[in-house]
Amino acid sequence: MPAKSRRSPPPPPVRSRAGALEPPSSAAADAAPSAGDALRVSRRRRKLLSVAALPFLLQLRDCAEGIVASAAELDIGEYTMIKEEVRKVVSKAKAAGVLRLVFHDAGTFEMGENSGGMNGSIVYELERPENAGLKKPMKILEKAKGEVDAKRPVSWADMIAMAGAEAVSVCGGPTIPVVLGRLDSMKPDPEGRLPEETLDAFGLKQCFQRKGLSTQELVALSGAHTLGSKGFGSPIVFDNSYYKVLLEKPWMSSDGLRNMQMIRTRSSKISRMLMSS
Repeated sequence: MPAKSRRSPPPPPVRSRAGALEPPSSAAADAAPSAGDALRVSRRRRKLLSVAALPFLLQLRDCAEGIVASAAELDIGEYTMIKEEVRKVVSKAKAAGVLRLVFHDAGTFEMGENSGGMNGSIVYELERPENAGLKKPMKILEKAKGEVDAKRPVSWADMIAMAGAEAVSVCGGPTIPVVLGRLDSMKPDPEGRLPEETLDAFGLKQCFQRKGLSTQELVALSGAHTLGSKGFGSPIVFDNSYYKVLLEKPWMSSDGLRNMQMIRTRSSKISRMLMSS
């Protein structure tokens, strides 16, 4: 409650017979609070209001901190749960297919239109020629997603992103933290957004620039081909064998090409970009 002054309020002005207002008597003026008194009262009021509001503000702060802590705990719990279920189904032998699934879902992103990307639309795109062979890794993740959904619904986009990170980690690559919260698309992304095998080096650069990636980032992304049975070192070890093989140019001989089971045109393009960058 606001503080009250201990002084009596000044008497109102006296109206004369003529109707003019006359100032209060000198005795009444002496009884009126001075400017200093008013300032002290104002300060005291603010102090009392602050003291009165403090418990409420502390409660509000504690409540807000509790909400943030609960949200963080919820995210950590969801992250751990998804990761554990993914680990049960993504083995070293299945990692390459899962990582390819991630690229084909995310690879539809176009920066200019701000559309596509890691949105789970791959579930509608499995019949496209460029996605041949991806039904198997999708089937692998369906089991894990079913287990997670039974406890707490998760989007396909988050599930695929988590699976890609785990595929890299299980094969000896770095641990990649994945932020959750992606929403699934309800329709397929437009066709023709993934890079075609026939693109030359300039075409590849342009394609990935539209996705917001530089030439160096394109070369780094291509290193994921170290996983799988394409001949770049061990198919289940995430290392830099891909780059070593490209720099050795094994496709220059027909025997090397046959033994490495690699696509000649794409390898030579990436190799040139690798050496130029």
